[in-house]
Amino acid sequence: MVTEVSQLAHPVKTERHDVPARRHHTNTGVRAVDAYHLTPQGLYVSRPFTSHPRVRHWQAHLLPALNLVVCRYDFHGEREHDYHLDVADIWQEGEVWVVRDLYLDVLVHDGLMAEIVDTDELLAARAAGYLSEPDMHRAVAMAHRTLSGLARARYSLNSWLEAQGMNLSWAEDGRPAPALTESVGG
Repeated sequence: MVTEVSQLAHPVKTERHDVPARRHHTNTGVRAVDAYHLTPQGLYVSRPFTSHPRVRHWQAHLLPALNLVVCRYDFHGEREHDYHLDVADIWQEGEVWVVRDLYLDVLVHDGLMAEIVDTDELLAARAAGYLSEPDMHRAVAMAHRTLSGLARARYSLNSWLEAQGMNLSWAEDGRPAPALTESVGG
C-alpha cells in the first residue's frame, strides 16, 4: 500500500550558484541570474522566474551562519507571504555556492505571524532514507530556532536579523538592492 507520505518523498534538493557564470543550477534546470552580490553575511541573488504561474521574480540572501536562505518573491497576483525562509546547509566550493535544502520552510507574514511548513516532506524523506536522522533533527532545531527568534521579534524579520548583526537589502521595482558590498560574476 502506498501512503501519502511516501508519495511526498523526494531526494534532498541541492542547488548550485555558479557566481562567475551567473547561473543558478536547480533540480528543474539551469537559469540565468541577474545579480549576485557578496554581503557581510553571505550572498545575495536576484533572478526572474520565466513562465512561472505564480512568481515573476525571486530575490534571496544565502545566510550560512543561520542555515537559511531568505527569499522574497514577487508574485503575479496578490502577495502570498512576505518572506520564505528555506532551512538549508550552505557552503562554498571556490566561487560556487552550494545550498542543500533540508525540506522545512518558514513562511513569514511580516509583523503578523510565521509558520513552519513542509514537515510532511521532511518526515517522508526521512522514512524513505533520503535524510539521515541527525540531519532531520538538525533541520527541526534550525526551523524552531528561527520561529522562536521571529516570535521574540514580534514576527519582524528585519528586527530579528538586526538583533544578530545582520541587515538585508532588497531590490525594489527592478532597481538594484542597496548597501551591498561587492558585485561578483560579470
